[in-house]
Amino acid sequence: MGKAKVVFVAASERAFKCPLSPQRIGRLDFEAEVANRQSVEWAHAATWDVVCLEQHEDAGRTWRDDVRQLRRVNQSVPIILLASPGSEQLAVEALRLGLGDYVSEPWSQETVQAAIRRCLSKEGTSTFAPDHNRTQVGGNRIVGSNSSMLRLKANLARVACADSTVLISGETGTGKELAAEFIHENSSRRDKPFVCINCAAIPDPLLESELFGHTKGAFTGAESLRDGLLAGADGGTIFLDEIGDMSLFAQAKILRVLETKEVFRLGATRRTQLNVRFVAATNRDLEGMTNSGAFRKDLYFRLNVVPIQLPPLRERQDDIPVLVEHYCLEYCEKKGGAPPRFSEECLNCFRGYDWPGNIRELKNVLESLFLDNIPAPFCPEHLPERIRRIVGQRSHLSSTERDLLIKVLSSEHWNKSKAAERLRWSRMTLYRKMAKYQIARSS
Repeated sequence: MGKAKVVFVAASERAFKCPLSPQRIGRLDFEAEVANRQSVEWAHAATWDVVCLEQHEDAGRTWRDDVRQLRRVNQSVPIILLASPGSEQLAVEALRLGLGDYVSEPWSQETVQAAIRRCLSKEGTSTFAPDHNRTQVGGNRIVGSNSSMLRLKANLARVACADSTVLISGETGTGKELAAEFIHENSSRRDKPFVCINCAAIPDPLLESELFGHTKGAFTGAESLRDGLLAGADGGTIFLDEIGDMSLFAQAKILRVLETKEVFRLGATRRTQLNVRFVAATNRDLEGMTNSGAFRKDLYFRLNVVPIQLPPLRERQDDIPVLVEHYCLEYCEKKGGAPPRFSEECLNCFRGYDWPGNIRELKNVLESLFLDNIPAPFCPEHLPERIRRIVGQRSHLSSTERDLLIKVLSSEHWNKSKAAERLRWSRMTLYRKMAKYQIARSS
């Protein structure tokens, strides 16, 4: 099998800004060529394995047009955007267009080659899937095109490339384990184990044996040498789920491993070196717990190197139709049958409910609808009684709240800061309510 073919598309006829100049191409472990976008043969893109596209913002044609041109010829080729220094919004836009990676200046030969290798190691698939609503993560998907979800996907993709410890926070059911899987599957450790440890499920008396392992005869019943969960993840990623539910005794043991990257089997006389990445998750306020003494401050600072916050479903209700479609299709693939239809009134009920159990609760409700064998389309009367009751109450309150909001905005001459202060809301809450009730100054 020959070398992979990588094409570098420069913004103009001037010298290519990227450090991978033609003089260096001969020393790379892939076949590469450089062309400017005016002379590049787009028709040959079907034979390319990776495209490195230099960002340009010309009035007549931008890098976005080049991406669309490429996709018409080759829908699967990974595209790496070599961008000038910019905002996070540019990374989000690259994500939406289905780019394989995003590297901003100052570029280096090492960072660009690393991005190329990541794309090639996925055998032509991209870190950001071409369907920007769904990003493939192992056998699962992170679903959503809400702005907060696009920022989350961009953040996860960047974090995955590093090897830092990550702390994922979010309410129950928001997909913390899915985010941890995304980080692992898009990291250099993807071919090594991903070991999930439920921190709330291991009692203190069994903790050391379960995590660190034991030697033969270390205690009554230890009839053979046993590796613990930590050693079983060597080279890969350890996911510490619900780290906030660990006892102080267990926290001290985990802190020691984070500091030394060593494990000590029960009954052993020598330590074993550990090569792992730690990703932790919690639905609790760890910072508040450190103030009350329920969580160790030193462990919190060790874990909170790269914080990731997952948004609750109530803050991304515009994603609900996409989520409903996705999980219905997923269920149909498993059980058979045609995808169901939902009335607009039913989807409005979904949008009007707060979903305290988040995506997990939504999936449970959809599954219960399938099991009831209700003829399509699903309507509000088919939904659980608690959802109908809460949505009905909120519908009455919403009309009152909308009138109040318009009244306050009008009295403050549409000064949003003063209106938010009078209502004792944050500005973000005010904007969210205005969007929810479709309030503009013309109202």
